[in-house]
Amino acid sequence: MDFRAEKSEAMTQSEIAHMNAVKEAASECIVLLENDGTLPIKPCKVALFGNGARHTVKGGTGSGLVNSRFSIPVSEGLKSMEFEVTTEGWLDRYDAILEEDMDRYIKKVEAYSEEKGIALSNAYFDFPYITPAMPEVTAQDIADSATDTAILVISRDCGEGADRTCDKRDFLLGDDEIQIINTLRQNYAKFIILLNVGGVIDLTEIKNAAPNALAVVSQCGNMTGHVVAEFVGGATTPSGKLTDTWARYEDYPSNADFNSDRNDEFYTEGIYVGYRYFDTFGVKPIYPFGYGKSYTTFSRMVTDAKIERGEVVITAAVSNTGDTYSGKEVIQVYTSSPEGLDRPYRELRAFAKTKLLAPGDTQILSIKFPVTDLAHFRPDGAVTVIEAGKYPVRVGTSSADTKIEAVIEITEEIITQYLRNLCTDDPDIVLGEIKNPGKPMSVTDTMQLTSARQLQVTPAMVRPEKILYSGVKDTYEDHRKEDNITLTNVLAHTAGMVELVAQMSDRDLAKLCVGSYSREGIDSNAVWAASSSVPGAAAETTNEFKAKRNIPSVVMADGPAGLRLQPHFKADKAGNLLPGGEIFGLAKTSFPDDTPADATDYWQYCTAIPIATGLAQTWNMELIEKMGKIVGEECERFGVNLWLAPGMNIHRNPLCGRNFEYYSEDPLMTGLCAAAITDGVQSFESCGTTIKHFCCNNRETNRMFNNSHVSERALRDIYLKGFEIAVKKSRPLSVMMSYNLLNGIHTANSYELIQNILRDEWGFEGVVMTDWYSSFPVDAVGTLGAGNDIIYPEAKSPMCIYAGCDWQMPGCEENVTDIVKAIDQGRLSRGDLQYCAMNILRLCMRLM
Repeated sequence: MDFRAEKSEAMTQSEIAHMNAVKEAASECIVLLENDGTLPIKPCKVALFGNGARHTVKGGTGSGLVNSRFSIPVSEGLKSMEFEVTTEGWLDRYDAILEEDMDRYIKKVEAYSEEKGIALSNAYFDFPYITPAMPEVTAQDIADSATDTAILVISRDCGEGADRTCDKRDFLLGDDEIQIINTLRQNYAKFIILLNVGGVIDLTEIKNAAPNALAVVSQCGNMTGHVVAEFVGGATTPSGKLTDTWARYEDYPSNADFNSDRNDEFYTEGIYVGYRYFDTFGVKPIYPFGYGKSYTTFSRMVTDAKIERGEVVITAAVSNTGDTYSGKEVIQVYTSSPEGLDRPYRELRAFAKTKLLAPGDTQILSIKFPVTDLAHFRPDGAVTVIEAGKYPVRVGTSSADTKIEAVIEITEEIITQYLRNLCTDDPDIVLGEIKNPGKPMSVTDTMQLTSARQLQVTPAMVRPEKILYSGVKDTYEDHRKEDNITLTNVLAHTAGMVELVAQMSDRDLAKLCVGSYSREGIDSNAVWAASSSVPGAAAETTNEFKAKRNIPSVVMADGPAGLRLQPHFKADKAGNLLPGGEIFGLAKTSFPDDTPADATDYWQYCTAIPIATGLAQTWNMELIEKMGKIVGEECERFGVNLWLAPGMNIHRNPLCGRNFEYYSEDPLMTGLCAAAITDGVQSFESCGTTIKHFCCNNRETNRMFNNSHVSERALRDIYLKGFEIAVKKSRPLSVMMSYNLLNGIHTANSYELIQNILRDEWGFEGVVMTDWYSSFPVDAVGTLGAGNDIIYPEAKSPMCIYAGCDWQMPGCEENVTDIVKAIDQGRLSRGDLQYCAMNILRLCMRLM
């Protein structure tokens, strides 16, 4: 095997450059929530506390894990900035507690793995680790700290396979955390709280304690400690803004329904997700969507608003009005709908971030969005429509801080798209969605309306789109039986793609559409690490047709915050991969005693970039694209073709265990972030992204067999919208389906979702794949989401092909057999199978 990994453990220049790029960029992920002037602070003695002080979380668990060379904690970052940490004794006590607790935890999981006869790395999914309670901060700790400045780092870690809970030391603060907060507030003149979290937590107790400064420092990859220290010391100025509404759990509209039923999830809040709910129903959050402070201050002035070539164009002048710090500001544009409509009170339409402005500097921003973005889906008639009326255009710095600067008058109703009713639920199921209560405009809004710029749109300015939906797939016959057609012939134009698939047997086509399930030499302890050419990668497709047809295998790697590969492995003289080495998070194995002495060592350390939520908080699409280029360069360097990311499910509820892998509660933000990082990765010709999980993968509990019940209106306006934006804007090479059922049908089996919406309506031309094990028999799924009370079946292999789900991953012999049998019995057409195969072959050509 010809591995691309490094034969030296020494850090490469590329690795150094990537980590420096992350360090420079990630400061924009930080959201400053409170500051009375305490921050920034010059290097001094600091009393450092918290579970994240020495054990800073760089990113989540599960497939989100990235095996980077090292991870810089906040404690080390502060010391590198010449801060003196004076609470080593307390930190040592916590380390001792953590070490003992971790030892018990590992032994528990190992025993469970042996008892159940399952891979150790799979067993970790059944027992998510929760860090132990922290020791009390004593009077002696305070006396020994010899400083008036305290920093508390509160961490949360979560990931794939389990949802969070509204319990202490998860969404709520633990008793230990509350005790420490109160103690530090009473004993230090300067008290700073840093939230090293991947998602929302309840900040009620923290707000009550009124720390001098509070910031969401997120999880910024393996350089998090340096990023945080530079923010604390003032080397960088925070410019992040929240991309979720932070509130008490009971105030979220999905709180009563989330995970209340193991098998079914009912989206009764409909389109009112996140700030769309809080703003419309007048529920005051702790911190609103789009909120974030800076070390400096800004002014904004809208100088123009007009409609030009079908777009609303807002021109704004932004000035740094401070006298000390440079900084960046984000200008956000929202619209409201005419009163009386069942629409959200406010919806984000566009935004722009300034460059770094020195004190006194001004930048003119031009912020645009298409008029057609005002449309929403109307199930009655299956159209997207802009109702007649006046639409206020609001400009500001958060959803709660806007001014009406323009009014768009729609002179009469405009239909923008003629569609079909698709992916609808059982008509007997009534969701009982909440509706707009008719919140009136404020007195201030009414006054602003009178002075706002008046813009007008007529139906003649919008050309409606009518979708042409696909019919029955053609079946191709072999008319060149004397030739052996290869993918090389197709590339050389000496044969057509249809001629290639026409020559392949049903079984060969089925094997092409099923992942490489023969993994000789792969460590059985490696969950979703099934590549022999790039150890630690999630999969590689079959190489069975390399010799005869020159069809290459495709290597796929997990890791939404960078590539998840095996950092150290060995191979024998013949190039065969040897067992052993770090595989997956806590599941580590040493190299066996019989490893040949002359084995060759290889290293493939990857860069952990900030988590998706952290990247979204930058509101900086150019920065996100640069992070994508880091991933793309490492894909190319190590031989990975498809990055199984970005994740882009909506933050419907703050307790979803994988929210850190996703961007936001808002579909526009989600779609633009996914498009930006895709542009970065796919700037490398041999690499592509896999946007996922399509769609409504908004919980982890019983994730493979739960049924998401969603109205078509909410589906199209909220849960599909981000995917639509990403597909149309950046053309990702692949899409991964979600585990869950959608309105009674597994997403991987949904012809309407894959063919009609993804391909026909949006023009997607890439490959569609299942999530891992989706089409495995229920009894073979094991710990990966199964349970004793499952009421829904697994996705069916022939139905995947019928729906246009091209690849079934990681695949098994039963998948192949079921597909061939369905064709033999007339339940599946050979044309459908040929169609899926051609999608795969076109991708292979793109990557060659």
